[in-house]
Amino acid sequence: MKKIFILPVILILALANTFAEPANAGFFDNYKAKFSQSRELKNARNDVKDVFIQQDEYTNSHNLDKLSSLYAEKFINADGFAKKIYFKLINDTWKTYPDIIYKTEIKDIHIDGSFATVQTYETALATTHEESESVDAYGELRSEANSLYYLQKFGSKWLIVAEQVLDEKSQLKYGDARFIKMDLSAPKIVNAGDEYTATLDIDLLDDENAIASIENQEIIHPIGKPEERFRNITDQNELERVFKANVKNINEYATASVGIAKTEPYDANHSKVYVTGIAFLMTRVNVIPQNKFITPEEDVKNAQETK
Repeated sequence: MKKIFILPVILILALANTFAEPANAGFFDNYKAKFSQSRELKNARNDVKDVFIQQDEYTNSHNLDKLSSLYAEKFINADGFAKKIYFKLINDTWKTYPDIIYKTEIKDIHIDGSFATVQTYETALATTHEESESVDAYGELRSEANSLYYLQKFGSKWLIVAEQVLDEKSQLKYGDARFIKMDLSAPKIVNAGDEYTATLDIDLLDDENAIASIENQEIIHPIGKPEERFRNITDQNELERVFKANVKNINEYATASVGIAKTEPYDANHSKVYVTGIAFLMTRVNVIPQNKFITPEEDVKNAQETK
């Protein structure tokens, strides 16, 4: 019963306060202004949400033209790719994985006038079939990323103008590798020129063996082919490599190639080894650019002493 009386009491106090100062009619004007702003903000948030609902719809239907209409012509992605190259890469992905399914979860929306920032968690799932001398098997692609999208309002339409990928991981597994838990870890962000470690962890069964390589690649187009340096996985089911981040101010991928093999007795003196699965893992490493216009502290100190 108490809740029934809360609203009337608040209303009476508000009206009493207003009528006590008849010359001050600003109460209702301020309220109307705040209400209008709140409604505009809500409408803007809904419009921005619609952009990402449409983005999932168009990506999952592989409608490149409609997807392109959600992006401004001046769009730049997290790795400096302009809209033309960015959409070429999307189209190439669809050709490689025709059944790929995307899902976007909006974590946060911030509106500032004609600009918006949207934080998302995105996943992609797909299957593929690989035929080679080593393996003939179906594969599964799983990818996940946490990203920031930047939007701008042009007239009545919100368009994506830029993106920033906070972290990103992808795994492509064939054969028995699909059922083996593995992870490639690397720092999400490093300073240009600094060293960092990439670590591959694999949960192998007693009758399974693995060889693997870990490399780093600059995110450029077209992306280069890494050098394969395969090593046996240690007894701790772990492999590590230390890299030095590039000083070209380009983001990188830590990548791993994994081969899974099983051993069976062939006769009393020999064993048979055969490949049962392969996997490719990728983890993004964002590189903080070097600011070459900052004067070193020693130069500043010397300049001050000279004065």
